[in-house]
Amino acid sequence: MISRRDFLQASMAASAMVGASGFGNWSKLAAQQALTQDQLLQFDTFGNVSLIHITDIHAQLKPIYFREPEVNIGVGANRGVVPHITGAEFRKLYGIEDGSPSHYALTYNDFSALARTYGKMGGMDRVATVVNAIRGDRPDAILLDGGDTWHGSYTCYQTEGQDVVNVMNALKPDAMTFHWEFTLGQDRVRDIVADLPFAALGQNIFDAMWDEPAAEFKPYQFFERGGVKVAVIGQAFPYMPIANPGWMFPDYSFGIRDEHMQQMVDEVRAQGAECVVCLSHNGFDVDKKMASVVSGIDVILSGHTHDALPEPVLVGDTIVVASGSNGKFVSRVDLDIRNGRMMGFRHKLIPIFSDVIAPDPTVSGLIDDQRAPFKDQLEEVIGQTDGLLYRRGNFNGSWDDLICDALMSEREADIAMSPGVRWGPSILPGQDITREDIWNVTSMTYGRAYRTEMTGEFIHTVLEDVGDNLFNPDPYYQQGGDMVRIGGMGYRIDITKPQGSRITDMTLLSTGEAIDPAKTYVVAGWASVNEGTEGPQIWDVVEDHIRKQGTVTVTPNTSVKVVGA
Repeated sequence: MISRRDFLQASMAASAMVGASGFGNWSKLAAQQALTQDQLLQFDTFGNVSLIHITDIHAQLKPIYFREPEVNIGVGANRGVVPHITGAEFRKLYGIEDGSPSHYALTYNDFSALARTYGKMGGMDRVATVVNAIRGDRPDAILLDGGDTWHGSYTCYQTEGQDVVNVMNALKPDAMTFHWEFTLGQDRVRDIVADLPFAALGQNIFDAMWDEPAAEFKPYQFFERGGVKVAVIGQAFPYMPIANPGWMFPDYSFGIRDEHMQQMVDEVRAQGAECVVCLSHNGFDVDKKMASVVSGIDVILSGHTHDALPEPVLVGDTIVVASGSNGKFVSRVDLDIRNGRMMGFRHKLIPIFSDVIAPDPTVSGLIDDQRAPFKDQLEEVIGQTDGLLYRRGNFNGSWDDLICDALMSEREADIAMSPGVRWGPSILPGQDITREDIWNVTSMTYGRAYRTEMTGEFIHTVLEDVGDNLFNPDPYYQQGGDMVRIGGMGYRIDITKPQGSRITDMTLLSTGEAIDPAKTYVVAGWASVNEGTEGPQIWDVVEDHIRKQGTVTVTPNTSVKVVGA
């Protein structure tokens, strides 16, 4: 990771570009526990173009608790650099005071205690307040949504994304790109996109039959801002048919398509673009590599991996910005564009402390309207938790362990598998668990809980395949989320080994016996990408389990041994 000082020196030496982050301002205020809305929004307006970035909302319209990862392992050239630094090491890197609001917002340590002190974060009505304040200062600021927006909640599922679409439309974005949106099914996505009052972008969304850019999604959009011609190029999630069910969107193909991206950059430059912005859902490490391969991109607004970084990372002459997830942060980036070049920038990662930032009343009312038909279902209490329930990190979180426990119990299985997805808010110890909470960590359009038989050899193959998606040293081969969560079984993973050799010491926890490659085990799981998967919906399985428990207790998971991190 380049240091702040080295970052600025390298920028100025390379191209006379001057960069600065506003993180230090709110960090110092946070250390004094003196945050106000005006302080959070304070920004020294700079240059002639402003970008506003939000991403990975996952349909979370209301404020939430969301714990940042404890384990975020980088491999290859990304080992030990941001975003693969967590906790105290992260705070030390950025000069964050222990116990401060920035400690709470950006790292995982002491989360429950700090959450009770500083409250929930996010809420799209608070995000609207921030967006409106930036527009009040810079009326022609460009608001860009990085995708994973129409997915991840009870109401989003019930309305096929319409609740989130209605709220986002009220914020008046200028463009968005896509990932989980496609799991609504291609027909539903087409219907929504046809009515969007802003640009739907994806230079890498192709017609699968003709292998040419899909007509419904423009590769780029031009904006005239501050006397500057700005081109925004969209980059949808590249690995849709691998990470999600391809049968839901058979007319489309994806991929990184960096050669086509270079063509698009050259094309917009030839049409007079003085500033090129990539609105990406690649994931941060993939974006870094793409920035090193594709020339001419000034800014990459990164999404998918849910990273929240107080300062951009410089790759060549490209700044890469990470704006977190679930509405916890909004990034503002001011650019000084002169003679077709970015001469400097100022950046601020704005934390959305929901008790500090006042909700926009219009958007707040709209959110309540979307939720009103489902109010009783959302608020029904299913049980309580005596420990922190969270999901975020390369391996099992306590929410994942609870889901695996429910699968094994309700489906009478030896072993459970739960997908390594990054979305899903946290629940504090002692809190009620409502139906909405359960759906926030399970809601998807292919949520059937299967029960099947697998040999030990096949289970090993599954773990090796997912492990390679996560720990392949080439970011372009990191094609999924985090490691599949396992219940009822322990294993050892050496992330330094090649595929086929990472997973060893597989053990059935109920007996302590080694997993036999030739033996068959009953496995329960959910989120299969296979069409026609049968079984109850995962949210019903988890709800039934929690009702029987009353108060759930999740024992810390020590069954996965990680080597080489």
